[in-house]
Amino acid sequence: MSLIKSVNDFLEMWKIEGASTVKVLNNLTDESLKQKVSPEGRTLGFIAWHITQTIGEMMSKTGIDFPGFDENAPAPSSAAAIKAEYEKLSAMMVEQVEKNWKDEMLNDEINMYGQMWKRADVLVGLVLHQSHHRGQITVLMRQAGLRVPGVCGPSKEEWIELGMKPLE
Repeated sequence: MSLIKSVNDFLEMWKIEGASTVKVLNNLTDESLKQKVSPEGRTLGFIAWHITQTIGEMMSKTGIDFPGFDENAPAPSSAAAIKAEYEKLSAMMVEQVEKNWKDEMLNDEINMYGQMWKRADVLVGLVLHQSHHRGQITVLMRQAGLRVPGVCGPSKEEWIELGMKPLE
């Protein structure tokens, strides 16, 4: 059973989740994109680009059109470029879902990576995928010495700014 029962459920969820992702992307620097958790690990920039590219890659399988999108484009070395592309692809997706998707379509099955997924489950998968990788990014941000914004409540810095003792 899907968490998403209507197109509006997804749009409301994406509005919150997308804004949280933009909040995180806003705090990245070009230098921080090179941060790795380990020598053989992915970079912060790779993960931020992966979240961005997944919107176009995954949602194009549902019939959404992303003119000019190249799922094999290399990650930019600019944090601002990653954020701009994220915002562009997200807006394109939202516009087309609002315009073309109906609630009764959410049970339609789509071939996703060799499996049949309901449209509603594709939407849930997109949100959970983004949330998972956004969490990885915030860990790498801490390692890079960046300010981490609160996503699901205040961050350590925000607790202090509120005059409260941060959780240990």
